[in-house]
Amino acid sequence: MDCRIFLTFPANTPTLQNSITPAPSQHRCVPMSLYRFGISLDKNLIDQFDRLLKERKYRNRSEAIRDLIREELVRKQWRCGNEVAGAINLIYDHHRRELVNHLMDIQHDFGKTIISTQHIHLDHYHCMEIIAVKGRARDVSNLANALKAVKGVMHVSLSMSSTGKKLV
Repeated sequence: MDCRIFLTFPANTPTLQNSITPAPSQHRCVPMSLYRFGISLDKNLIDQFDRLLKERKYRNRSEAIRDLIREELVRKQWRCGNEVAGAINLIYDHHRRELVNHLMDIQHDFGKTIISTQHIHLDHYHCMEIIAVKGRARDVSNLANALKAVKGVMHVSLSMSSTGKKLV
């Protein structure tokens, strides 16, 4: 058995142009042109998806699918080396000899990529650095990898995002 979901997307979504039907005018509650189209899914898959939507407090399937599409578009921006934005979080022991100076040297080497940093004292020994970044995906990844490779850094995570220029 399959279930059908009807979704609404911006009219200027080029990859969907050939397979979508314009939404009836009564469905246009947003000031942009939207399209409505159907998707056939296995019953088990849609049930799992609906449970996920409930857990994440989505009001409807369209919102969730728009987020999934945007997430994939952000990943594509990173894979293609476009200009991106993000945050690098790192945890380290600030009592390690010369560690802070080494981290600072790396950050100065990537001065064009770093927008700002925030230093947080987690306890007497451990600090967290949050580094806001914007630039080419390769440069941001290289910065995260350089910080991760420093002895004494306990954890580094890169949160990838978009500059918003290519998202709707």
